Amino acid sequence: MTKKTTLEKTITGSSFYKQVAKYKLGERENLADSLILSGNIPQFLKKMKRINVSIFDSLNQKTIRAHYFVTPDYLSIGTNEDFARLPLSPMLAQRIADSFHCFLPTRKIVNDIYAQAKVKLEPQPLFAFRDSAPTFYYHHLIIEGQRQLKKGLIAGIKKDVVISSKIMHDARPNRVVIYGWHKLDGQPIQPLYTGHVNWYVDYSHGIRLVDRTIWVGRKKMDYTDVLMHPILRRLICDEDECNFYHY
Repeated sequence: MTKKTTLEKTITGSSFYKQVAKYKLGERENLADSLILSGNIPQFLKKMKRINVSIFDSLNQKTIRAHYFVTPDYLSIGTNEDFARLPLSPMLAQRIADSFHCFLPTRKIVNDIYAQAKVKLEPQPLFAFRDSAPTFYYHHLIIEGQRQLKKGLIAGIKKDVVISSKIMHDARPNRVVIYGWHKLDGQPIQPLYTGHVNWYVDYSHGIRLVDRTIWVGRKKMDYTDVLMHPILRRLICDEDECNFYHY
């Protein structure tokens, strides 16, 4: 890990957004890249939460139980006292996930996180300047106003950038897949969607990190091996195909 600069030692969520208010996407992501990879994320994000899942194997007539770990909130920059959630392109999100031995969630993982979340909040759509940094920060503040310092696994506040085989069947190049933003009745606002190019980022996008290790019973497996398994893939994927692993 590289040595931090003075800015990197003192960055907070509010100061980051103040600095990037007029940045273009590339400039904003370049700064976020260097800051996050040098450790400028709130400590609470490092305490991952366990998600328990199970499937019934009809061939062998047995229940298969597994678990994995996810960040308790969406990727943020700053400190515990002053942090801000940060929408990112899938390319940078993947780079950061790789650096932390993580991957981006599937639709099923997003649903399972929502089902097991302790803090579920009503989505708050915005309509103006959706891809601007000030709107990103304003939306973060709206979420914090809703949260009222409640702690625990949180869900319902963002659409997830996800991995999905849907991207393999879209003839248009350079896609991102998003999904989620569950309402309080458990229904997602956003179905699996590949309508955006992969450089488009707006305030509603969130980056949830999932540890690559999936515990199937007492066996540790990499998520790619689980997704390639004809039976076990159903633990973390609910699509007909589960063959897209990485942006």
